[in-house]
Amino acid sequence: MESFLNSIKNATIKLSNISTPIRVISHLDTDGLTSASIMVKTLTKLDKSFSLSIVRQISQELLNELKNEEYETYIFLDLGSGNLKEIDETLKNRTIFILDHHIPQQHENNFIHINPHLHGITGPKDISGAGVTYLFSKTLNQENKNLAHIALIGAIGDIQETKEGFIGINKEIVQDAVDSGKIEVKVGLRMFGSQTKPLYRVLQYSTDPYIPGITGNEEAATEFLKEINIDKSRKLIHLSEEELKTLVTSIIIKRMGSETDPEDVLGNIYLLNDQKEESPTKDLKEFSTLLNSCGRLHKPSLGIGTLLGDNKSHDSALELLADYKKELINSLNWFYSNKSSSKITEATGITIINAEDNVRDTIIGTVTTMISKSNIYKPETILISLAHTLASDTKISIRVAGYKTSDINVKEILGDITQKLGFSTGGHAFAAGSVIPQEKEQEFIDLALETLKKPTESFINPP
Repeated sequence: MESFLNSIKNATIKLSNISTPIRVISHLDTDGLTSASIMVKTLTKLDKSFSLSIVRQISQELLNELKNEEYETYIFLDLGSGNLKEIDETLKNRTIFILDHHIPQQHENNFIHINPHLHGITGPKDISGAGVTYLFSKTLNQENKNLAHIALIGAIGDIQETKEGFIGINKEIVQDAVDSGKIEVKVGLRMFGSQTKPLYRVLQYSTDPYIPGITGNEEAATEFLKEINIDKSRKLIHLSEEELKTLVTSIIIKRMGSETDPEDVLGNIYLLNDQKEESPTKDLKEFSTLLNSCGRLHKPSLGIGTLLGDNKSHDSALELLADYKKELINSLNWFYSNKSSSKITEATGITIINAEDNVRDTIIGTVTTMISKSNIYKPETILISLAHTLASDTKISIRVAGYKTSDINVKEILGDITQKLGFSTGGHAFAAGSVIPQEKEQEFIDLALETLKKPTESFINPP
């Protein structure tokens, strides 16, 4: 940890000495948008001139565009560590800052590279990209401690919270957010939509935690609430203490005998103190989804504007969130409707979902995650999804089915396959992705099925 913090301190000194305009590039997911927002606030306070771009990934095409710009300094947020060679070869003689938490590519470079992996902090639950950017910002100016809640939203977006709450550096960031008066932490039912959705919808769409016989079934959710004498149209935040106890007990009983821990329905809830009750930006988990919708539907500026306190952006982001939810529902409906078709290949230990143009490439990862937690497939089944991009490529996402933390390294699995095709893989041990040309699609599927014939023990993370 000391080495990591020293690397951040040295990087802040170098940034402070830069007087020319700065080019900032960040990722389009929640972690990337929160990273970008923290950096925008930080550079603005320092009175630095900068421009910002939000991108899906680092490609050679993007790097070539950046190369032709006149900036001397580039800052990459929540990406870059996996593209050290390409950045080095393309952006020669430029000052490069990389603030990331993904596994770094092996390549000698002279970058100002802040990454926990370089200092023995390798846990995927320890710190997010936004967390790295936050530590950088706080080191520059301790007053930036009031940005900790934004880093926390990034960590939630990257699914970094464990059943016991946040751990590692994330735990310290939570404390900073509490100390600065930005958030309140409560223990309760850790279900999405407690601020905004009627209770029957909360139960119907609850995939994490999964409720056997209720998740995905509106009629069953309604009947369940009727049996315990709770009005289905009420919101979770409006239940009395006694009603909440009844609901929690009933859900735990429903989950007994399933593959999951029946009591893991309880956990920490993180609430923003300056937001009104029933607002989609009150609960940090819902705020995270709002930001993700902005990035995934190609409107990242609305997410950043919301984080920066722009009311117009906030209102527009809420409208976009409704579209995002429709996209997810339509995508899941497509999956269920085509589960027995040739588009979905189910073999022992592996399922391949070839969505082609039926699911947006920007949300295929989210859809795959939802399917992985739906209890449809046995725990530790490998799920690989493919979707076409606007650039005529194919986006690939890989996850592991089940709720319990798996030791299977899906990044290694996908990397093993894509390397044979001459392409790279990014992401984490529990969620990874890649992009390949569409003409390589069938070859990839054949290789995936062949690769996964061998036991997944081959891809177990070392203890």
